[in-house]
Amino acid sequence: MIEIAAILSIIVQHWEDFFIIIVMLLINAGVRFWEENKAENAVELLKNKLAITARVLRDNNWQVINARELVPGDTVRIRLGDIIPADLILLEGDYLNLDESALTGESLPSNKKSSDIVYGGSIVKKGEMTAIVISTGVDTFFGKTTSLVSEAKKESHFQKAVINIGNFLIVLAIGLVLVVFIVGLSRGENMYELLQFALVLIIAAIPVALPAVLMVSMAVGASDLAKKKAITKRLLSIEELAGMDILCSDKTGTLTKNELSIGEIVAFENYTPKEVIQFGVLASREDDKDPIDDIFINKFRAMEGDTKDFVIQKFIPFDPITKRTEAVVVKDGQTMRVSKGAIQSILSLVSDKDSITSIVEERENRFASEGFRVLGVAKTEGKNIWHFIGIVSLFDPPREDSASTIKKAIALGMDVKMITGDHIAISKQTASELGLGNNIVSASTLFEEGDTNCLNLVQNTDGYAEVYPEHKYKIVEFLQKKGHIVGMTGDGVNDTPALKKANVGIAVSNATDAAKSAADIVLTEPGLSVIIEATEESRKIFERMKSYTTYRIAETVRVLIFLVLVILTYNFYPITAVMIVILALLNDLPIMAIAFDNAKPSQYPNRWKMRRILFVSSILGLTGVCFSFILFLIGKNLLQLSVLELQTLIFLKLAVSGHMTIYLTRTEENNFWHKPYPAKKLIVISETTQVVATVFAAIGVFMTPIGWILAIFVWGYAILSFLITNFIKVMAVRHVRVRGSGMPKIADRIVTAIP
Repeated sequence: MIEIAAILSIIVQHWEDFFIIIVMLLINAGVRFWEENKAENAVELLKNKLAITARVLRDNNWQVINARELVPGDTVRIRLGDIIPADLILLEGDYLNLDESALTGESLPSNKKSSDIVYGGSIVKKGEMTAIVISTGVDTFFGKTTSLVSEAKKESHFQKAVINIGNFLIVLAIGLVLVVFIVGLSRGENMYELLQFALVLIIAAIPVALPAVLMVSMAVGASDLAKKKAITKRLLSIEELAGMDILCSDKTGTLTKNELSIGEIVAFENYTPKEVIQFGVLASREDDKDPIDDIFINKFRAMEGDTKDFVIQKFIPFDPITKRTEAVVVKDGQTMRVSKGAIQSILSLVSDKDSITSIVEERENRFASEGFRVLGVAKTEGKNIWHFIGIVSLFDPPREDSASTIKKAIALGMDVKMITGDHIAISKQTASELGLGNNIVSASTLFEEGDTNCLNLVQNTDGYAEVYPEHKYKIVEFLQKKGHIVGMTGDGVNDTPALKKANVGIAVSNATDAAKSAADIVLTEPGLSVIIEATEESRKIFERMKSYTTYRIAETVRVLIFLVLVILTYNFYPITAVMIVILALLNDLPIMAIAFDNAKPSQYPNRWKMRRILFVSSILGLTGVCFSFILFLIGKNLLQLSVLELQTLIFLKLAVSGHMTIYLTRTEENNFWHKPYPAKKLIVISETTQVVATVFAAIGVFMTPIGWILAIFVWGYAILSFLITNFIKVMAVRHVRVRGSGMPKIADRIVTAIP
């Protein structure tokens, strides 16, 4: 339409119209080009991560090839430090100790032996084995994660809101302008000039710049979020973050530290907890960098203990068959053996097993019910007789700020749900510590239910345990089906499908590159407290966007209905096509400044309540129509102004009152002077454009001058109408709120009828 209006300007030789319209066209085209060229590369990054090397047996020779060249049936060799290149079945070798946290979220290393299946993407911490490739590429466990990411689609509530607003204004504008056009033709007016005026009026009425202005608001907001240590990768996620009502948080590495720590220590016989840890340290070797060994060593250092009086003569590392470590130690000339490992393995060593088994198992079960993993420690005394000396509990501790962050999130109207691959008992204990509640369910059990039951269970639980990537994806999908705006935090490859699917995917500071690429927002500081600040900031941004939207609809209603009313009743065009374009250009600066305005964040998730926005904007717009029409009658009948002077008078009224309306849209049911006060930038720009419009009207730039006396009169009239409109708006909004209705029924029907 803008292009057609420009061509018509050339036909009727209105060159000033042509150049002004071309400027608007170029600005809009530039913004669209910038927006459409933003790239997302999550899937590509995941594929690149698969491009690792592998040692493969080809033609009876071991050779190193790119992992993507592997095929099922290949024989590969896996050793310390390798990333598993594909899904494999282990064949020969002692065992492998694997870090699978990036895939499963499980913080404790996993031990694998012959005939076990290992998944591509896991990291070998200890051991060396030969294996057969069973799945490669997208058929692997890791590859299916890639597929889930590529399938994830997002539908923005912002885009829906813009479409709804646009549809309403388009229907209103085209309908009224069509009436003007038909009436004008019936009166014998020049068709080209009439068509040009109609097109310019439509351009001014339809919010062609609405997406651009709201994008600028979010871009400015993204800069503010960056200062809060939250990097925004997708601008639309800011609006989604403001409306987020459910936050799904990955447990390992997000709510917890992903660092196993020693919890309660139960000492037996006459030993102390410190001695239990000491003998556990003696059954460890620091050079092996075994995660369990490191936990004991670090704990003992924190206890300020030392083992300088002990000499380790022999050390037997962890064996997945015996499930324990062992060392031969000498102190003061006496030799002893020490061991740590699985409870049952340690119990099998001790001589008084029958007498202590029930006590040990009772303690073991209690720890397990509380979400702890346990290890046993034993040592020999006298004639090589083993004694059970203690139980050591292990857990992944919550981050220091997790509980307070969750509490703040709940205060902001968000429901926080924990998602983890851990056992359900561990999950319940962690959830209890964080104040999330105990209603934790197993994902495998959850998705065995029918669709209806599953939807309800997903919505009503506090968290989900024993979760795999496809489960996380489904959880987010099901919550979205229930009408929720879902946020998902995570750090590992296993989180990427859900991060991509969620309305707001949030990668924490220590996230993998794949998780960061799939996410909408990347945190640059540890912990979830940044999310709270980002949420509050996004809600301020939302309030600014809502203020602009209300203003834009009100202005369209005010200008369009007033012009059509005067044209139909008096056969008089109250402003020219050039004046309409100038009004549109003068409006651009203040509405851009809304992006920098002060705003108060809502205490609840924001939603685009279009009926309410339409109600408020209609009150402002229709009140403006009344005051503009009254001024038109004053200028025509009382002041006896000429046609050109009357057009200038109306132009100035529309410009001054229009910019004052911005202050009325900042608050919904409060008076314009209530906090937060307008930002200095908004005031300066808004008042400057009003002064420019006044100068144009007073001295005659692109229009007939009316002089300073009439200009001052228009200002006084505009201020009076501004104060009265403020009173009407506040009373109307409070009235419908008291009645418990979002807006009158007639307005509700209007919005419902719009596609």
